[in-house]
Order: sequence, then structure tokens, then C-alpha cells
Amino acid sequence: MSQAPQAPQATHDTQAPQTPGKRQAMADHATPLVRNAWYVAGMSGEINRDLKQRTLLGKTVLMYRTLAGDPVIMQDRCPHRNFPLSKGRLDGDRVVCGYHGMNFTPDGQCVFMPALTRAPSHVRIASYPVVERSPLVWVWLGDPDRADPALVPETPWLSDPAYKTVNGRFHVRTNYVAMHENLLDQTHFPILHAGTGIGTPEYSRSTMDVRVDGDRVHLVRALLDAPAPDIYGIPARLKDRIVDRHSDGWFASPALHYAHARIVNKAPRAGERIEYRYTITHVYTPETQGTIHYWWFNSRDTYLDDPETDRFLVESSVKAYQEDVDALGWIQEVVERETEPFEELSFGPDRPGIAMRKILLRLAEAETRDAPENQAAA
Repeated sequence: MSQAPQAPQATHDTQAPQTPGKRQAMADHATPLVRNAWYVAGMSGEINRDLKQRTLLGKTVLMYRTLAGDPVIMQDRCPHRNFPLSKGRLDGDRVVCGYHGMNFTPDGQCVFMPALTRAPSHVRIASYPVVERSPLVWVWLGDPDRADPALVPETPWLSDPAYKTVNGRFHVRTNYVAMHENLLDQTHFPILHAGTGIGTPEYSRSTMDVRVDGDRVHLVRALLDAPAPDIYGIPARLKDRIVDRHSDGWFASPALHYAHARIVNKAPRAGERIEYRYTITHVYTPETQGTIHYWWFNSRDTYLDDPETDRFLVESSVKAYQEDVDALGWIQEVVERETEPFEELSFGPDRPGIAMRKILLRLAEAETRDAPENQAAA
């Protein structure tokens, strides 16, 4: 069974809440997207022998599988006259442009053009590094020399037979900074999600430990001797029972957030377990600066073959995440519409989000500083 990673030796974030006149430097909706990271291009099942177009980090890409089953993600733009290659066709593993018939191999090399007796060997389009870790296909859209497969985030519970996972997808009008902060901000649970059984006021006020581990943020919380929230209590058959709730959430990368929950049954009855485990996974890839592709997964280690539990978790998750989608969309409208300077206020419970936003700002600024055009001007 996949286990939650051990908490690393890390620095505790003792960041004080923001005070008037002391503005903190951190990422916001306008911060350039971090590109040197692995992002999810799609689910394994979505990529097949059909040519599929998707926009990722502002780049329109083409996705398909070779005859051997390997996923390919390349530029969806013919360099001859800009025809979208996704409107063409496959010939074996080659993509054939539907305008003038140029043939491109999976590595982006042009190997044939009907109007020429010899292929224009100098023509090559971008083909991006890809790693498939089922059920996810990851792509690197930044500097290809930095695309280390060892940096692909680990999500072993998604393929662990000891867990049952339900999942879904949203297209969200928001920026990925706000999405990450939403997931690290557990104080909104009992307010925004009051009717979906995700959080309680007692949980949002429980002791919080925030740690920064390099480019990751780890949030740990525990609420003892309290009723289980419906999202955990109903699948475990512990509704309204007194439990201990232990949870830890991770800002794991610009593309990934996950949270482990351990529910301890304080007074197990005949046939009941003492512990029940859940892992909630959120992966998202910016489509543009203000829109994201968002995939969610709810994994549990109990009642794996019960369709009613599946149905409950899907319906509850969709309802709760739709509330987040609506809220983040409204926030995005405000920050795009209101152009006058405005300073957000932050408070003690915002420490996890502040830590994440500082990391994203640092990564984005480093990429801007290291860009070839800026290096040449230095």
C-alpha cells in the first residue's frame, strides 16, 4: 500500500501575517508562468491514435500515440503556412499536414513534402519531452535540457490496488496561483463548502504546522475528538461518530497539490477498522495566464468495490469543487477588471499560501533572469 511521504527535515515557516505598510513580495495572477516544470498534458486514456489539440502554458500542442503506444506531444503549427497539424492525419507514426502534406516524425523532423523532390531537412518543429505515469501523461514545456524524468512528481496511490480512486475534470477561469492557494487555505472549507460536508469550524481553527521544504510547502493539521466530516465519515460508515482527524497537505510542484487524511475510529464496533485513509489529488496545468486545466482524484482504502461509495464521493467532490471553480472565477473577474493598485491583506492562517506564492515568484523570477534574451543583455 502506498504511504504518505515522511515529513522532511525542513524549515518551519514562522511568517507573520502581513501588517500595514509592509507589503510582501509573492506571486499573483500576473506573475509569469513557471515553465521549467513537469505539467499534466492529459489522462492516459485521452491520448490515442486520434490527433488531439490542447493549449498548455499558452502553447497550442498536438497529442497522439505512436503505433507502439508511446505518447507524443508536439507543436500544433506547420512552419510552412501555419496550418494546425491537428487538422491533418496520421500515416503510421508520422503527422501529415492537411494543407500541403508535409510529414513530421514524432521528434518533429520534416521528412517529406509532396511539392519537393527532397525533404527540407532543415525544417523541424518542437516536440516536447513526455513521461507517462499512468493514469497521467506529463509534459515539459520549458528548457528541454532541464527535463529530468526523475523530477516527475510521484503519485503512487493513483495506481495502487489497495486504493479505489474516483476522478473528474474541470476547465477553470482562474490562474494557477489562486488555485494552489485555494487548496492550501483550509479556513474557507466551513464557509464556502458549508453544504458539502468537507470542513468544520473546529477544523479550520485547529493547530496548524507549516513547513517549507525547498520548493515545496507542507501543511499538517490534527483535530481530535470531533465528528467526522461527511466527505470522510460517510464512506467509512462513521457519520456523526467521534474520531481523530489527521491530515497533511502538500504544495508539491507548480502542477500538483495533494492531501492525505487519516481518520482514527475512537470506538470501533464489531467488524470496523481503527484507521481509514484517503488521498485527495489535484493536478492542474495553466492553459493561459488566466485559465487552467484541472483534474481531481479522490482515493480511499475502504469499501473499494462499493458503487454507492463511488457515487457519493463523485457527487460530493463535484459539488465542492464546482463551488471552488465558481469562487475562483469570480475572483479572476475582479483582478482582471479592477486595474487600479490594490493590496491584499493576509493573516496568520494564510501562511501556507504565502509560502507557496513566494516559491512561485522565486521560480518565475529565476526563469526570467536566466532567459537567453536577458542573459545576452546582461
